[in-house]
Amino acid sequence: MFATALPASHRQDPPVNARPRLSIVIPTYNEGPTIRALLDYLRQATAGEVGLEIIVADAGSTDDTRQRAQREGVTVLTCPRKGRAAQMNHGARQTTGELLYFLHADSFPPPNFLHDLRQAHQQGYASGCYRLTFDHPHWFLRFSAWCTRLPLTAVRFGDQSLFVRRELFEQVGGFREDLLIMEDQEIVRRLQARAPFRLLPRAVTTSARKYLDNGVYRLQGAFTLIAGLYWLGVSQRRLVGLYRKLIKQDKL
Repeated sequence: MFATALPASHRQDPPVNARPRLSIVIPTYNEGPTIRALLDYLRQATAGEVGLEIIVADAGSTDDTRQRAQREGVTVLTCPRKGRAAQMNHGARQTTGELLYFLHADSFPPPNFLHDLRQAHQQGYASGCYRLTFDHPHWFLRFSAWCTRLPLTAVRFGDQSLFVRRELFEQVGGFREDLLIMEDQEIVRRLQARAPFRLLPRAVTTSARKYLDNGVYRLQGAFTLIAGLYWLGVSQRRLVGLYRKLIKQDKL
């Protein structure tokens, strides 16, 4: 389902030669050190594109995130609620694109990524994401990144970015704003249940900074524990409390 072409009877084919308008939504909170680099990269990677919009959905950053993003000429929104799910929903409501692309501020899609997204759209996929790689060579991070090629919802993370047709995004009700943790896996599960999902064959490069700050094995252990408790039905309140206790420099 993830990497092979779909039978014609299962496709949701867009019009021939369709070139959907694309909107990129980037949730931020105190991302001053990284947002300019990402926006510079996106400008170069999308040079000459017509109809592309980039929206930074900021949750009241106390650093210079907003100012840096505004200097790059993108639309910067102040979100009424903090939390990636709420921010991404708020940003999506302000977009005009037929295809939405949610991207973290410290994750860089591969060159020519717009071609990948539009090709997947034309092939009938209604949503999907990239594989993952880290900007650090630690062997365990390389192994963790390799695991993202597996067709399992358990290895779908927000750092991999997410594209989705606006119509489908609205049909499933967007991200669940009551989730501060695991909102990424939760929406992927609902998207997969409604329409074909594409795991793209290339990778987003994301920052290893949180792993380096917390210790690679320690942080992975914390993430695994929290994910396991989530799937066992532990409340968000308890998960958030555990997250804040175990993980340094969190932004919840």
